[in-house]
Amino acid sequence: MSKEFIHIRRDKITFAILIVIPLMQLVLFGYAINTNPRHLPTAILSADHSPFTRAFITGLKNTDYFAITYVAKTEKEADNLLATGKAQFVVTIPPNFTRQLVRGQRPQISVDADATDPVATSSALRAVPVLAQTVFNPLLVGNLRRLRVTSSLVDMVLHAKYNPEAISAYNIVPGLLGVVLTMTMVLITGLALIRERELGTMESLLATPVKPLEVMIGKIIPYIIVGYIQVALILIIAFSLFHVPLFGSLWLLILATLPFIVANLAVGIAFSSLAKNQLQAAQMTIFFFLPSLLLSGFMFPFRGMPTWAEWVGNLLPLTHYLRIVRGIMLKGNVFSQVWPHIWPLLIFMFVVVVIGVKVYRQTLD
Repeated sequence: MSKEFIHIRRDKITFAILIVIPLMQLVLFGYAINTNPRHLPTAILSADHSPFTRAFITGLKNTDYFAITYVAKTEKEADNLLATGKAQFVVTIPPNFTRQLVRGQRPQISVDADATDPVATSSALRAVPVLAQTVFNPLLVGNLRRLRVTSSLVDMVLHAKYNPEAISAYNIVPGLLGVVLTMTMVLITGLALIRERELGTMESLLATPVKPLEVMIGKIIPYIIVGYIQVALILIIAFSLFHVPLFGSLWLLILATLPFIVANLAVGIAFSSLAKNQLQAAQMTIFFFLPSLLLSGFMFPFRGMPTWAEWVGNLLPLTHYLRIVRGIMLKGNVFSQVWPHIWPLLIFMFVVVVIGVKVYRQTLD
Protein backbone atom coordinates (compact mmCIF):
# COMPACT_ATOMS: atom_id res chain seq x y z
CA MET A 1 0.00 0.00 0.00
CA SER A 2 2.81 2.42 0.78
CA LYS A 3 4.44 1.60 -2.54
CA GLU A 4 1.23 2.39 -4.43
CA PHE A 5 0.91 5.74 -2.69
CA ILE A 6 4.49 6.51 -3.71
CA HIS A 7 3.64 5.69 -7.35
CA ILE A 8 0.57 7.93 -7.20
CA ARG A 9 2.62 10.76 -5.71
CA ARG A 10 5.28 10.47 -8.42
CA ASP A 11 2.79 10.22 -11.30
CA LYS A 12 1.37 13.69 -10.80
CA ILE A 13 -0.20 13.97 -14.24
CA THR A 14 -2.28 10.82 -13.78
CA PHE A 15 -3.35 11.87 -10.30
CA ALA A 16 -4.34 15.35 -11.50
CA ILE A 17 -6.40 13.93 -14.38
CA LEU A 18 -8.17 11.48 -12.07
CA ILE A 19 -9.23 14.43 -9.93
CA VAL A 20 -9.99 16.91 -12.72
CA ILE A 21 -12.10 14.63 -14.95
CA PRO A 22 -14.79 13.89 -12.31
CA LEU A 23 -14.91 17.58 -11.39
CA MET A 24 -15.22 18.48 -15.08
CA GLN A 25 -18.08 16.01 -15.54
CA LEU A 26 -19.86 17.39 -12.48
CA VAL A 27 -19.57 21.00 -13.64
CA LEU A 28 -20.51 20.29 -17.26
CA PHE A 29 -23.52 18.12 -16.46
CA GLY A 30 -24.63 20.37 -13.64
CA TYR A 31 -24.27 23.77 -15.28
CA ALA A 32 -23.67 23.46 -19.02
CA ILE A 33 -26.10 20.73 -20.07
CA ASN A 34 -29.67 21.82 -20.75
CA THR A 35 -32.11 19.82 -22.88
CA ASN A 36 -34.69 22.62 -22.87
CA PRO A 37 -32.84 25.60 -24.36
CA ARG A 38 -34.27 29.09 -24.13
CA HIS A 39 -33.49 32.51 -25.58
CA LEU A 40 -32.92 31.00 -29.03
CA PRO A 41 -31.87 33.49 -31.74
CA THR A 42 -34.86 34.46 -33.85
CA ALA A 43 -35.19 36.56 -36.98
CA ILE A 44 -38.32 38.62 -37.72
CA LEU A 45 -39.46 39.20 -41.29
CA SER A 46 -42.45 41.51 -40.97
CA ALA A 47 -44.34 43.31 -43.72
CA ASP A 48 -46.96 44.62 -41.31
CA HIS A 49 -46.29 47.12 -38.53
CA SER A 50 -49.15 47.55 -36.11
CA PRO A 51 -49.95 47.12 -32.41
CA PHE A 52 -51.03 43.54 -33.18
CA THR A 53 -47.69 42.75 -34.76
CA ARG A 54 -45.76 44.29 -31.89
CA ALA A 55 -47.94 42.41 -29.39
CA PHE A 56 -47.14 39.11 -31.06
CA ILE A 57 -43.39 39.83 -31.11
CA THR A 58 -43.52 40.84 -27.46
CA GLY A 59 -45.35 37.62 -26.68
CA LEU A 60 -42.58 35.65 -28.38
CA LYS A 61 -40.00 37.31 -26.17
CA ASN A 62 -42.06 36.69 -23.03
CA THR A 63 -42.06 32.94 -23.63
CA ASP A 64 -38.27 33.02 -22.99
CA TYR A 65 -37.83 30.60 -25.89
CA PHE A 66 -37.27 33.31 -28.50
CA ALA A 67 -34.67 36.08 -28.49
CA ILE A 68 -35.19 38.55 -31.33
CA THR A 69 -31.64 38.99 -32.62
CA TYR A 70 -32.24 39.83 -36.30
CA VAL A 71 -34.74 41.83 -38.30
CA ALA A 72 -34.58 40.52 -41.85
CA LYS A 73 -35.48 42.78 -44.75
CA THR A 74 -35.92 40.13 -47.44
CA GLU A 75 -36.90 36.48 -47.59
CA LYS A 76 -33.48 35.64 -49.01
CA GLU A 77 -31.75 37.23 -46.02
CA ALA A 78 -34.01 35.32 -43.64
CA ASP A 79 -33.29 32.01 -45.39
CA ASN A 80 -29.56 32.68 -45.21
CA LEU A 81 -29.75 33.39 -41.46
CA LEU A 82 -31.48 30.04 -40.98
CA ALA A 83 -29.09 28.15 -43.28
CA THR A 84 -25.93 29.49 -41.64
CA GLY A 85 -27.25 28.82 -38.14
CA LYS A 86 -27.23 32.46 -37.06
CA ALA A 87 -30.95 32.20 -36.39
CA GLN A 88 -32.78 29.19 -35.00
CA PHE A 89 -36.18 30.53 -36.07
CA VAL A 90 -37.56 32.88 -38.70
CA VAL A 91 -40.98 34.40 -37.96
CA THR A 92 -42.71 35.81 -41.04
CA ILE A 93 -45.65 38.21 -40.71
CA PRO A 94 -47.30 38.92 -44.09
CA PRO A 95 -48.61 42.23 -45.39
CA ASN A 96 -52.21 43.14 -44.57
CA PHE A 97 -51.94 40.98 -41.47
CA THR A 98 -53.83 43.47 -39.27
CA ARG A 99 -56.56 44.09 -41.84
CA GLN A 100 -57.26 40.37 -42.20
CA LEU A 101 -57.14 39.83 -38.44
CA VAL A 102 -59.75 42.50 -37.55
CA ARG A 103 -61.99 41.12 -40.30
CA GLY A 104 -61.77 37.62 -38.81
CA GLN A 105 -60.11 36.19 -41.93
CA ARG A 106 -57.47 34.16 -40.02
CA PRO A 107 -54.22 35.63 -41.38
CA GLN A 108 -51.18 33.39 -41.40
CA ILE A 109 -47.99 33.72 -39.38
CA SER A 110 -45.30 31.30 -40.42
CA VAL A 111 -42.51 30.11 -38.14
CA ASP A 112 -39.58 28.39 -39.85
CA ALA A 113 -37.35 26.42 -37.50
CA ASP A 114 -33.88 24.96 -38.01
CA ALA A 115 -34.80 21.41 -37.04
CA THR A 116 -31.42 19.80 -37.68
CA ASP A 117 -31.45 19.31 -33.91
CA PRO A 118 -35.11 18.49 -33.08
CA VAL A 119 -34.49 18.66 -29.31
CA ALA A 120 -33.47 22.32 -29.54
CA THR A 121 -36.67 23.45 -31.28
CA SER A 122 -39.47 21.14 -30.12
CA SER A 123 -40.35 22.96 -26.89
CA ALA A 124 -40.33 26.37 -28.55
CA LEU A 125 -42.57 25.23 -31.39
CA ARG A 126 -45.10 23.81 -28.94
CA ALA A 127 -45.36 27.21 -27.24
CA VAL A 128 -46.24 29.15 -30.40
CA PRO A 129 -49.86 27.96 -30.99
CA VAL A 130 -50.78 28.63 -27.36
CA LEU A 131 -49.26 32.10 -27.64
CA ALA A 132 -51.32 32.95 -30.73
CA GLN A 133 -54.57 32.29 -28.86
CA THR A 134 -53.93 34.70 -26.01
CA VAL A 135 -51.53 37.46 -27.07
CA PHE A 136 -54.11 39.50 -29.03
CA ASN A 137 -56.89 39.51 -26.40
CA PRO A 138 -55.84 42.78 -24.67
CA LEU A 139 -56.16 44.58 -28.02
CA LEU A 140 -59.55 43.13 -28.90
CA VAL A 141 -61.79 45.78 -27.36
CA GLY A 142 -64.95 47.51 -28.48
CA ASN A 143 -66.24 46.17 -31.77
CA LEU A 144 -63.32 43.69 -31.88
CA ARG A 145 -64.39 41.99 -28.65
CA ARG A 146 -66.41 39.49 -30.72
CA LEU A 147 -63.13 38.05 -31.99
CA ARG A 148 -62.14 36.88 -28.51
CA VAL A 149 -64.45 33.90 -28.77
CA THR A 150 -62.69 32.78 -31.94
CA SER A 151 -60.58 29.76 -31.05
CA SER A 152 -58.27 30.14 -34.03
CA LEU A 153 -57.85 33.85 -34.61
CA VAL A 154 -54.53 33.34 -36.43
CA ASP A 155 -53.43 30.45 -38.58
CA MET A 156 -49.98 29.45 -37.28
CA VAL A 157 -47.93 27.65 -39.92
CA LEU A 158 -44.96 25.84 -38.43
CA HIS A 159 -42.17 24.61 -40.72
CA ALA A 160 -39.48 22.34 -39.31
CA LYS A 161 -36.90 22.85 -42.03
CA TYR A 162 -34.02 20.50 -42.90
CA ASN A 163 -35.48 17.69 -40.77
CA PRO A 164 -39.27 17.97 -40.97
CA GLU A 165 -39.90 14.46 -39.65
CA ALA A 166 -37.63 15.05 -36.62
CA ILE A 167 -35.56 11.95 -37.39
CA SER A 168 -32.84 11.77 -34.76
CA ALA A 169 -30.50 9.84 -37.06
CA TYR A 170 -30.28 12.86 -39.36
CA ASN A 171 -28.75 14.78 -36.46
CA ILE A 172 -26.73 12.04 -34.76
CA VAL A 173 -25.15 10.20 -37.70
CA PRO A 174 -23.51 13.25 -39.35
CA GLY A 175 -22.32 14.28 -35.90
CA LEU A 176 -20.70 10.88 -35.41
CA LEU A 177 -18.44 11.71 -38.32
CA GLY A 178 -16.74 14.37 -36.20
CA VAL A 179 -16.91 12.44 -32.93
CA VAL A 180 -15.25 9.31 -34.36
CA LEU A 181 -12.51 11.35 -36.04
CA THR A 182 -11.81 13.27 -32.83
CA MET A 183 -11.57 10.15 -30.71
CA THR A 184 -9.46 8.05 -33.09
CA MET A 185 -7.16 10.69 -34.58
CA VAL A 186 -6.11 12.18 -31.24
CA LEU A 187 -5.65 8.78 -29.63
CA ILE A 188 -3.67 7.20 -32.48
CA THR A 189 -1.16 10.01 -32.82
CA GLY A 190 -1.14 10.53 -29.06
CA LEU A 191 0.49 7.13 -28.78
CA ALA A 192 2.84 7.60 -31.75
CA LEU A 193 5.93 9.17 -30.14
CA ILE A 194 5.36 7.30 -26.87
CA ARG A 195 5.52 4.04 -28.80
CA GLU A 196 8.80 5.16 -30.36
CA ARG A 197 10.30 5.68 -26.91
CA GLU A 198 9.01 2.45 -25.42
CA LEU A 199 10.16 0.36 -28.39
CA GLY A 200 13.58 1.99 -28.34
CA THR A 201 13.33 3.36 -31.88
CA MET A 202 13.36 7.01 -30.80
CA GLU A 203 17.16 7.04 -30.93
CA SER A 204 17.10 6.09 -34.60
CA LEU A 205 14.51 8.80 -35.29
CA LEU A 206 16.60 11.40 -33.47
CA ALA A 207 19.67 10.39 -35.46
CA THR A 208 18.01 11.17 -38.78
CA PRO A 209 18.60 14.66 -40.27
CA VAL A 210 14.96 15.77 -40.01
CA LYS A 211 13.41 18.76 -38.34
CA PRO A 212 10.60 18.55 -35.75
CA LEU A 213 8.06 19.84 -38.30
CA GLU A 214 9.15 17.17 -40.77
CA VAL A 215 8.71 14.48 -38.12
CA MET A 216 5.19 15.76 -37.41
CA ILE A 217 4.32 15.76 -41.12
CA GLY A 218 5.68 12.23 -41.48
CA LYS A 219 3.59 11.09 -38.51
CA ILE A 220 0.43 12.89 -39.63
CA ILE A 221 0.13 12.13 -43.36
CA PRO A 222 -0.49 8.35 -43.05
CA TYR A 223 -3.24 8.99 -40.50
CA ILE A 224 -4.85 11.60 -42.76
CA ILE A 225 -5.41 8.76 -45.21
CA VAL A 226 -6.76 6.59 -42.38
CA GLY A 227 -9.09 9.43 -41.38
CA TYR A 228 -10.51 9.71 -44.89
CA ILE A 229 -11.06 5.94 -44.93
CA GLN A 230 -13.11 6.38 -41.76
CA VAL A 231 -15.03 9.23 -43.39
CA ALA A 232 -15.82 7.05 -46.40
CA LEU A 233 -17.04 4.16 -44.25
CA ILE A 234 -19.25 6.39 -42.08
CA LEU A 235 -20.77 8.13 -45.10
CA ILE A 236 -21.50 4.81 -46.83
CA ILE A 237 -23.26 3.53 -43.70
CA ALA A 238 -25.09 6.86 -43.26
CA PHE A 239 -26.46 6.74 -46.80
CA SER A 240 -27.21 3.02 -47.04
CA LEU A 241 -28.51 2.15 -43.55
CA PHE A 242 -29.84 5.41 -42.11
CA HIS A 243 -30.75 7.13 -45.42
CA VAL A 244 -29.24 10.43 -44.30
CA PRO A 245 -29.59 12.95 -47.15
CA LEU A 246 -26.76 14.88 -48.77
CA PHE A 247 -28.10 18.14 -50.14
CA GLY A 248 -24.70 19.83 -50.46
CA SER A 249 -21.46 19.08 -52.25
CA LEU A 250 -19.61 15.91 -51.28
CA TRP A 251 -16.33 17.47 -52.47
CA LEU A 252 -16.88 20.47 -50.20
CA LEU A 253 -17.42 18.10 -47.28
CA ILE A 254 -14.20 16.24 -48.11
CA LEU A 255 -12.26 19.50 -48.40
CA ALA A 256 -13.61 20.90 -45.12
CA THR A 257 -12.71 17.65 -43.36
CA LEU A 258 -8.98 18.06 -44.03
CA PRO A 259 -8.21 20.87 -41.52
CA PHE A 260 -10.33 19.08 -38.91
CA ILE A 261 -8.35 15.84 -39.29
CA VAL A 262 -5.01 17.65 -39.26
CA ALA A 263 -6.02 19.68 -36.18
CA ASN A 264 -6.88 16.55 -34.19
CA LEU A 265 -3.71 14.76 -35.34
CA ALA A 266 -1.63 17.74 -34.24
CA VAL A 267 -3.32 17.63 -30.81
CA GLY A 268 -2.34 13.98 -30.55
CA ILE A 269 1.28 14.72 -31.47
CA ALA A 270 1.40 17.45 -28.82
CA PHE A 271 0.01 15.06 -26.21
CA SER A 272 2.53 12.37 -27.14
CA SER A 273 5.35 14.89 -26.72
CA LEU A 274 4.11 15.92 -23.27
CA ALA A 275 3.23 12.47 -21.93
CA LYS A 276 5.77 10.13 -20.35
CA ASN A 277 3.95 6.90 -21.18
CA GLN A 278 1.00 5.58 -23.17
CA LEU A 279 -1.31 5.73 -20.14
CA GLN A 280 -0.74 9.46 -19.75
CA ALA A 281 -1.26 10.00 -23.48
CA ALA A 282 -4.57 8.12 -23.29
CA GLN A 283 -5.62 10.16 -20.25
CA MET A 284 -4.84 13.43 -22.02
CA THR A 285 -6.92 12.23 -24.95
CA ILE A 286 -9.90 11.63 -22.64
CA PHE A 287 -9.32 15.06 -21.08
CA PHE A 288 -9.62 16.63 -24.56
CA PHE A 289 -12.39 14.36 -25.85
CA LEU A 290 -14.80 14.80 -22.93
CA PRO A 291 -15.46 18.55 -23.27
CA SER A 292 -15.45 18.17 -27.05
CA LEU A 293 -18.24 15.62 -26.79
CA LEU A 294 -20.34 17.55 -24.26
CA LEU A 295 -19.83 21.16 -25.37
CA SER A 296 -19.89 20.81 -29.16
CA GLY A 297 -23.63 20.37 -29.55
CA PHE A 298 -23.42 16.68 -30.43
CA MET A 299 -25.20 15.23 -27.39
CA PHE A 300 -27.03 18.31 -26.09
CA PRO A 301 -28.32 21.53 -27.73
CA PHE A 302 -25.46 23.99 -28.04
CA ARG A 303 -27.63 27.05 -27.44
CA GLY A 304 -28.98 25.59 -24.23
CA MET A 305 -25.60 26.10 -22.56
CA PRO A 306 -24.59 29.12 -20.50
CA THR A 307 -22.45 31.77 -22.13
CA TRP A 308 -19.16 30.57 -20.64
CA ALA A 309 -19.81 27.05 -21.93
CA GLU A 310 -20.56 28.38 -25.42
CA TRP A 311 -17.25 30.28 -25.35
CA VAL A 312 -15.38 27.10 -24.46
CA GLY A 313 -17.32 25.13 -27.05
CA ASN A 314 -16.46 27.61 -29.79
CA LEU A 315 -12.76 27.02 -29.09
CA LEU A 316 -13.09 23.31 -29.84
CA PRO A 317 -12.72 22.09 -33.44
CA LEU A 318 -15.56 19.56 -33.12
CA THR A 319 -18.10 22.35 -32.57
CA HIS A 320 -17.32 23.99 -35.89
CA TYR A 321 -16.99 20.71 -37.76
CA LEU A 322 -20.44 19.56 -36.64
CA ARG A 323 -21.93 22.76 -38.04
CA ILE A 324 -20.05 22.23 -41.29
CA VAL A 325 -21.17 18.60 -41.69
CA ARG A 326 -24.80 19.20 -40.75
CA GLY A 327 -24.90 22.35 -42.86
CA ILE A 328 -23.60 20.61 -45.98
CA MET A 329 -25.53 17.35 -45.59
CA LEU A 330 -28.87 18.60 -44.27
CA LYS A 331 -29.06 22.22 -45.49
CA GLY A 332 -27.09 22.10 -48.72
CA ASN A 333 -24.74 24.88 -47.59
CA VAL A 334 -22.17 26.18 -50.05
CA PHE A 335 -18.60 27.29 -49.38
CA SER A 336 -19.51 30.87 -48.43
CA GLN A 337 -21.94 29.57 -45.80
CA VAL A 338 -19.51 27.11 -44.18
CA TRP A 339 -16.44 29.36 -44.39
CA PRO A 340 -17.23 31.05 -41.02
CA HIS A 341 -16.63 27.63 -39.47
CA ILE A 342 -13.66 26.61 -41.62
CA TRP A 343 -11.36 29.48 -40.68
CA PRO A 344 -11.58 28.71 -36.91
CA LEU A 345 -10.44 25.16 -37.77
CA LEU A 346 -7.50 26.57 -39.73
CA ILE A 347 -6.48 28.85 -36.85
CA PHE A 348 -6.79 26.01 -34.33
CA MET A 349 -4.74 23.74 -36.60
CA PHE A 350 -1.98 26.35 -36.99
CA VAL A 351 -1.77 27.08 -33.26
CA VAL A 352 -1.65 23.41 -32.27
CA VAL A 353 0.99 22.60 -34.92
CA VAL A 354 3.18 25.44 -33.61
CA ILE A 355 2.75 24.20 -30.03
CA GLY A 356 3.49 20.62 -31.10
CA VAL A 357 6.68 21.62 -32.92
CA LYS A 358 7.84 23.68 -29.94
CA VAL A 359 7.12 20.92 -27.43
CA TYR A 360 8.78 18.32 -29.64
CA ARG A 361 11.85 20.51 -30.01
CA GLN A 362 12.05 20.79 -26.24
CA THR A 363 11.72 17.02 -26.01
CA LEU A 364 14.72 16.63 -28.32
CA ASP A 365 16.77 18.85 -26.00
